[in-house]
Amino acid sequence: MKTIVIAGGTDGIGKALAATRLGNGDTVVVIGRSEVKGKAFLESAATVGAQDRAFFIPADLSLLGENERVLKKLRARFPTIDALVLCARHYRTERALTADGIEENFALFYLSRYLLGHGLVDTLSAAERPVVVNVAGPGASLSVVRWDDLELRHGYHGGAALGQGGKLNDLLGVTFAERYGDSGIRYVLIHPGVTATSFSGEYDDVTLRQILSMQSFAKPVEAALPPIVDAIDAPPAEPLSAFVEGLRIGVKDRSFAPDAAERLDAATERILEEHRGRTGGPGGN
Repeated sequence: MKTIVIAGGTDGIGKALAATRLGNGDTVVVIGRSEVKGKAFLESAATVGAQDRAFFIPADLSLLGENERVLKKLRARFPTIDALVLCARHYRTERALTADGIEENFALFYLSRYLLGHGLVDTLSAAERPVVVNVAGPGASLSVVRWDDLELRHGYHGGAALGQGGKLNDLLGVTFAERYGDSGIRYVLIHPGVTATSFSGEYDDVTLRQILSMQSFAKPVEAALPPIVDAIDAPPAEPLSAFVEGLRIGVKDRSFAPDAAERLDAATERILEEHRGRTGGPGGN
């Protein structure tokens, strides 16, 4: 049996995956903001006799210090982690800053995934077939990245923030695979397609109507799970791979360019170092 950590596991795809893996006999650690939803997860696990294999860590992963706290808990409690599944994100029509002073989408959808992945390398490496599954939106053009304004201080749009976040996660996968591929960790980028989740976010009226329209043809959550489950149970042989609605896409074209990935990695380290200098909080890796 495996130990699975799911960031954003109290709702939507993460929640469904947590229930599925508990039913499979795995140990499942769920990370999420809502204490109420976390308690519901633990109670649900108890009803099927899985309470000893279910764990909830409450955390606001948009905050750098919270990521570090979560990492310390995970490393102390679980010497081996087989799979890290990254699902957490939150749409905002209006630009908002975290308590660290970082644009929230950038912090939650990208920086948190950067910190958790890099921070768990040792525990992942201890597993037989370790994998990081990043549920984002692989395959977009590099043109969506605003290199001179990664936190979208100018001309912010919620959809653009999520679009850029998906591309940043592609590039994160490139550098992660390059750095740790020899350790056996596999990095899998997955776009499950439009799925009938709660669409976590804060929407204006126009965007909300669009979301409601999307929900009318979205696939059920359970239909989004197979590619994720496959990646956990049988990680691809290559250090980096990407799938859109179950179909594999290439990761060797310009949109996954190593030089762009290196550029982003360096920018990320500068941002983390800057905030560590301000707050005494965690820096890069």
